[in-house]
Amino acid sequence: MDNFPSRGLYAITDGPRASLLADVEQALAGGARLLQYRDLSGDHARRLAEAHALKRLCDARGVPLLINGDSLLAQAVGAAGVHLGESAEEIAGARARLGSQAIIGVSCFDSLARARAMVAAGADYVSFGAFFPSPTLPHARLAPVELLRQSAALGVPRVAIGGITPDNGAVLVEAGADYLAAISALFGATDVRAASKRFADLYASRTGNPHDHQP
Repeated sequence: MDNFPSRGLYAITDGPRASLLADVEQALAGGARLLQYRDLSGDHARRLAEAHALKRLCDARGVPLLINGDSLLAQAVGAAGVHLGESAEEIAGARARLGSQAIIGVSCFDSLARARAMVAAGADYVSFGAFFPSPTLPHARLAPVELLRQSAALGVPRVAIGGITPDNGAVLVEAGADYLAAISALFGATDVRAASKRFADLYASRTGNPHDHQP
């Protein structure tokens, strides 16, 4: 897709936090190429306000903002797209609401068959994982690294997620992960910008322009 950035760090927020905007700004400054707003609470007014604010931050860096599981919120703030976890029907609904240029991603866990079905249904990217034990998703099934190689023929970007850190992420990049998704290893870090840069640097030797933030 023309609006999809090059490979790199996919930053995912981790719910309500007082320092959300400051931390996201640091993650973007460190080199994050995609941002997903993930807040599963029911505070609709706060979520709307935060999503609007994140959209402004992302626009300033040329980074697409995706919303976790809420195409209505994505539509309300003009986000670049959504990340979904359910069915092909949900993809169709999000596409109808957000348009042909929206980025729609889907969680595919450890299943190549699901990934094929979701791509056929119109997903723009798929995510696999958890690849390592994850504090955010402690009960997630573990996916084998080989899945990234096996999924190369899907023809869409592949996101690796689950317990990924700057220290263990290189093997996933080498296996073909277009993006490394990070939640706690990024937003739980003492220095968010430095953590973001360490993730971005895993792609530096492969992309040649780790600090280019344009899509």
